[in-house]
Amino acid sequence: MSISENKKAWQETTVGKNIAKAPERKPEFRTTSSIELERCFTPDFDYPAYDENLGFPGQYPFTRGVQPTMYRGRFWTMRQYAGFGTARESNERYKYLLGAGQTGLSVAFDLPTQMGYDSDHGMSQGEVGKVGVAIDSLADMEILFDGIPLDKVSTSMTINSTAAILLAMYIAVAEKQGVSADKISGTIQNDILKEYMARGTYIYPPKESMRIITDIFAYCKDHVPKWNTISISGYHIREAGSSAVQEVAFTLADGIAYVEAAIKAGLDVDEFAPRLAFFFNAHNNLLEEVAKFRAARRMWSRIMQSRFKARDPRSMMLRFHTQTAGCTLTAQQPDNNIMRVTIQALSAVLGGTQSLHTNSRDEALALPTEDSVRIALRTQQVIAYESGVADSIDPLAGSFLVESLTDQIEKAAFEYIEKIDKLGGAVEAISRGFQQKEIQDSAYAYQRAIETDDLVIVGVNKFTVAEPPPTGLLKVKEEVEISQKKSLAAMKAKRDGAKVREALNALDTAAKGTDNLLPHILNAVKAYATLGEIADVFREVFGKHRETVVL
Repeated sequence: MSISENKKAWQETTVGKNIAKAPERKPEFRTTSSIELERCFTPDFDYPAYDENLGFPGQYPFTRGVQPTMYRGRFWTMRQYAGFGTARESNERYKYLLGAGQTGLSVAFDLPTQMGYDSDHGMSQGEVGKVGVAIDSLADMEILFDGIPLDKVSTSMTINSTAAILLAMYIAVAEKQGVSADKISGTIQNDILKEYMARGTYIYPPKESMRIITDIFAYCKDHVPKWNTISISGYHIREAGSSAVQEVAFTLADGIAYVEAAIKAGLDVDEFAPRLAFFFNAHNNLLEEVAKFRAARRMWSRIMQSRFKARDPRSMMLRFHTQTAGCTLTAQQPDNNIMRVTIQALSAVLGGTQSLHTNSRDEALALPTEDSVRIALRTQQVIAYESGVADSIDPLAGSFLVESLTDQIEKAAFEYIEKIDKLGGAVEAISRGFQQKEIQDSAYAYQRAIETDDLVIVGVNKFTVAEPPPTGLLKVKEEVEISQKKSLAAMKAKRDGAKVREALNALDTAAKGTDNLLPHILNAVKAYATLGEIADVFREVFGKHRETVVL
């Protein structure tokens, strides 16, 4: 069949079924000159391997998007990554963001919460509430989501080593609201492999960490079916200094490792793969970023079909969240960051992201102020409602440059994956420091280019001006730590100590055995065992990971 014949069949079947369930935003889409825009533009000439390499939105190989109508149906979820100080303060920020038009929450946790320490632990001193919200127990989680209907709001939580504990808390809060676990939706990052290679908030060794992750897959399959059980993250790999090709390659290699671990644990690929999600960085080079997203989608569909023999088309869809690149934000002339974030956000939209966070202009200096967060959110809204780029699907398809970049990124990324396979897979390659070394070399080359002026960063190594010290920055007060410790002590005094010990003992037994850990974590959470107490059970049973040193 010709491309036009296949397009007609796609419109009548795939698109028709989708629109019957969810109509598009408007009956027709036109430019300001009243020129009607097609849903999806295709070549009117013979285009080699069009079906194999491009196809149509919502169909294999998903190069052009995972939904048949994409943003003509509804816009991407607009999230703002937020969390600081106490749960009460963060709750107020979430309500402000939702009131400003945000359509999903994205929770940042402080370092003690990420590392499995309570606010009263010695390791937490000076860090409570600083880079995210402090969560010690279910009591804090109840405050964090007070007045926010969890059956109507999708929540993304950037949490890894303690992801199972925070997910259990979220489920428990929803139940207290009268919302059953099968009605909540959202994502936990839960991607421990990238922590070993690029970020560092790991606790347990890889084998034991992978057990917790596959237990989450299995539990959510049966009890929390709308939840994305992992957000396989290239974002932090890119923030650590990788190239676009490395970001795609190392992220998908991690994805392969998670799929293999789940299959080894006895799960059928089509039971869990539809709930896998990804998380990518949007960097400054607009066209390379667009090509990167398209290449990643095509690669994942081919990996799932050929390598893992997935049958369900949803298992082959690479659905992803995007965050603009924090590493590109500058303390110098911070208003320039507004333009950088706009370009980066545009690349994510042109590349077909499912949700998006736009960084604020002042994040190189401090936590963002409300004014800065509003500008960041408005950036997404202007792109959505005013730019026109969401009115036709994959509008850059067919560009000689974009298609060439897409092909070259795919080829180079698959070459990396082949190297990782030869080393024994992502986990073994990480243990040898392969990905870490590649990222370090890339980061060095990037920084060297800036220092030699081969790469211009506006306001940093060119077009500089004398600037006064910044003012009006948001700072977390030291009183937050004191207040959090008092709240924690009060909660411990009020809870049923015997019930907590019973729940933690049951968790210890499960960790030493083969039971799925999630029901035991949930029971401990509901008894108001703290995050640190639960993490300590695993520390005792599983041990702690020691970093692989790469020179």
